[in-house]
Amino acid sequence: MGESGAERPPDEDADGLPRSDRIELKEVDGQVRDLREFAQGLLTDKIYLENEIGQLKKRSSRLEEELRHLRSPPFIIGNVQDVLDDERAIVRSSNGTVFLVSRNKRLPDSDLRPGTRVALNQDSLSIIDVLTDAHDPLVAAAEIIDAPNVVYDDLGGLDEEIERLKEAIELPLLQPESFEAFGITPPKGVLLCGPPGTGKTMLAKAVANQTKATFLGMVGSELAQKYIGEGGRLVRELFDLARQRSPAIIFIDEIDAIGSKRMDASTSGDREVQRTLMQLLAEMDGFSEVKDVKIIAATNRPELLDEALLRPGRFDRIIEIPLPDEEGRKAILNLHLGAMPLEGGVKIKSLIEATDGFSGAEIKALSLEAGIRAIKDGRKKVSTDDMSHAVDIVKKNRNKSLDSDQIHYG
Repeated sequence: MGESGAERPPDEDADGLPRSDRIELKEVDGQVRDLREFAQGLLTDKIYLENEIGQLKKRSSRLEEELRHLRSPPFIIGNVQDVLDDERAIVRSSNGTVFLVSRNKRLPDSDLRPGTRVALNQDSLSIIDVLTDAHDPLVAAAEIIDAPNVVYDDLGGLDEEIERLKEAIELPLLQPESFEAFGITPPKGVLLCGPPGTGKTMLAKAVANQTKATFLGMVGSELAQKYIGEGGRLVRELFDLARQRSPAIIFIDEIDAIGSKRMDASTSGDREVQRTLMQLLAEMDGFSEVKDVKIIAATNRPELLDEALLRPGRFDRIIEIPLPDEEGRKAILNLHLGAMPLEGGVKIKSLIEATDGFSGAEIKALSLEAGIRAIKDGRKKVSTDDMSHAVDIVKKNRNKSLDSDQIHYG
């Protein structure tokens, strides 16, 4: 046989390489492949870490900037009194002192006007920035964003009073051109007066629900402030906000807290309440225009109010909300007992007689007490006994209230 047909040694492969060398080459190739994958992983980690470093550097820069702002001295709030030229202005600082200061030339002249709120440097008192006019938080919170879920149908026995309120408040807002055509000035304000629980506040809530006007609601005691000028400032800001949001309705509950008759004030608190009243009178019928702004006020004690507050031009309509008569009690009972499961023995006519002298709030409390008693006993319907028990509870609570008032007022 020739050389081509000769048999290979057992320790050689087809290429004539020793098999041990071939095994070593395969191992080297595998190691190279592993090293390449490892290097690729390191490269990926390197890119990831570089991105992380970049993000951390940005975050560090933001934190350093925040620290710089936090460590910077605070600004003083003041008001511009007059602008002299491009470089100087007269300002009044928050403590009342007037200064002639320099101003930031980058601020437009149109932004600097007498009365503008500005930020002043603490050391030089120079004008740094112009601030937006801000209302007192108490006034800003008076705006009711979500309309109350009270409608006129929820007020039983007050059809005539509701109609008079609509004529004075809703009609001028909906048809202002009609009043101009007749040459008459629409009513500015309505005073709701009557015993507690007759529905004065609910009437105001119903107006807020039915009209699309902005509704601002405050309690009179919130306007009675301790420090000089604070109450008047709140009244002024309240009307300013109403003008900005016009058409608007301002509702002042328990107005007797600031509207009582003016007498010789014996304390500084009494004098401040009188200043607040005078500011209210000026806003309602002063030189400032209150077009498209209506005022509704409520009180339990109309006899305490100052005569200047009650004259036409301020409160053009005084609507008395009396205790409900027989027809009114029937309407209120049907309203509160309409959805309540009643036993056959419960007679509305008997309840109308038993609730003589009750206010609308007391009739509502009666239905609540009767329902609670039936639920507590595990029954599905309200019985006549539940109603009688509820009437007794409401009468007992009213007598306690009357006794406490007599003790309090002597």
